[in-house]
Amino acid sequence: MSRTIQSIQDVVDWGLCIGCGACYSACTKGAVSLVNVESIGIRPKFDSQCATCTKCLTICPGYSVDGNSLTGAEKQSEFDHEFGRALEIWEGFASDPEIRYHASSGGILSALALYCLEREKMTSVLHVGMNPEIPWTNHTIQSRNREEILSRTGSRYAPSSPCEKLRTVEESESPCVFIGKPCDVAAVDMLRRQRPELDRKLGLVLTFFCAGVPSTNGTLALLNSLDVPIDRIQSVRYRGEGWPGRFKVQYGDSTQVKSYSYEESWGRLTGYRSLRCNLCPDGLGRVADISCGDAWQRYTDNGDVGRSIVIVRTERGRQILERARRANYITLKPLGAREVCVAQRNLLQRRKEIFGRLLGMRLLFVPIPQFVGFSLFRSWIRLPVWQKLRSVLGTIRRLVQRGHWQRRPIF
Repeated sequence: MSRTIQSIQDVVDWGLCIGCGACYSACTKGAVSLVNVESIGIRPKFDSQCATCTKCLTICPGYSVDGNSLTGAEKQSEFDHEFGRALEIWEGFASDPEIRYHASSGGILSALALYCLEREKMTSVLHVGMNPEIPWTNHTIQSRNREEILSRTGSRYAPSSPCEKLRTVEESESPCVFIGKPCDVAAVDMLRRQRPELDRKLGLVLTFFCAGVPSTNGTLALLNSLDVPIDRIQSVRYRGEGWPGRFKVQYGDSTQVKSYSYEESWGRLTGYRSLRCNLCPDGLGRVADISCGDAWQRYTDNGDVGRSIVIVRTERGRQILERARRANYITLKPLGAREVCVAQRNLLQRRKEIFGRLLGMRLLFVPIPQFVGFSLFRSWIRLPVWQKLRSVLGTIRRLVQRGHWQRRPIF
């Protein structure tokens, strides 16, 4: 039994795939299909001619992620190793009150996407929205106007594969916006380096702070606990319509509604995250032009409809953000790096344990992803001894209990 990653099939079988869909876009043989395995997530299924492919490893974030790819290895401050280099840090929200209300945390990403369509003359926004045919799942879509963007606001805590339609960006008449998870934009970053036309057509790459993606079974468990007839469900919303919003299910004639608070729903969903999500060092999205997430340091349950932290990673992102601010699509005020650490302390604390988790996998001879530029040992070594031991021994226990210590073919 091989204990190293030698092909793209190995990434899937060892539980390291994140289901971004990049291999589907990259394959020119038509040998890849995407399947939503309800207990795990979206996974590629390969024909025999493609299963041993090594080329796809060069664009697979389940195999490797380079945190220095956009900004270089040189660090500017103590905070760089915590959440990556930043040209600017802001706190803000969408100036359009309707977008701000319906979005998860102030609507910055939706407002920027709309600005790019209306003022920068970009063709479309490639992102994820609710699948109307199976409302508890997602599908990858293109939005071209305000109405479409508004109807697709809000976080979607279910498997998604936005990279599967990158060819539509590559073939578009003008540049497009891409919005995805941090791991998705890492795949985009690697793929655009190999495909010059894709690189030219990516007008702006946006991501959001991410603590992992639950499998479909997570949502189905929530629906079952609400005792909602699954064949009558019209829509499933995870957040939004206030800050942080509620997990809300509309069913029947859409006037019947059941819901959970954000805290209760997310607390239940976290147990359904994949192995690779629990190894992620990049929850704050280093490999994007701009990354956004909840400004939790401001949250007081006082009726505020949402605020985001905005981390600008690239000069292109900085220029577009400034033009959007001047055009009154977004409202911003400067924010310090220390406040990012306060707002996202849980996500950053989890990152500190990653090195210990990877060490636990190594002790069981389980292959691990290659993470470059994330200072994982530096963060882990500063933990108390008991936390270091817990990160290693707890990982070993979970790997054995869940069968991740051995290769497990899915298909």
